[in-house]
Amino acid sequence: MASGSDASSLAEIKQMSGRRIENGRKREGLTQSMLAKRVGLGVSWIREIESGNPKTKIDDHLRCSAALRISPSYIFIPLLFTVHGLRFAPQLLAGNLFELERRWLQFIVDQNIADMRKTLFDGGSDDLLAEQR
Repeated sequence: MASGSDASSLAEIKQMSGRRIENGRKREGLTQSMLAKRVGLGVSWIREIESGNPKTKIDDHLRCSAALRISPSYIFIPLLFTVHGLRFAPQLLAGNLFELERRWLQFIVDQNIADMRKTLFDGGSDDLLAEQR
């Protein structure tokens, strides 16, 4: 359980998430009841999520976001800032995050491939040198 500033950061994230979920639901022309049925939650819980109630669970926010095809970045990016002790500006989430996400994913893939190559080639060459001695 988070405490202090972590708890308030998480509460802010849930507040932003609730607004995004509500906007996404309305954009798709769904009622709270329809969304509740789609994600397997009660209507009252959807109401709590959309209102940003800090007692709601992040995984329920993620379930609603997935059902509405809303990127989870608006939850994960602020969490990353919090974990790294950085102040988060909500304006960073303005607009479509699709291109940012694609670049982020590509960076992760490239970095992991580079690490694997380094392990294979650097580690492998050390083993070959040791065998030759």
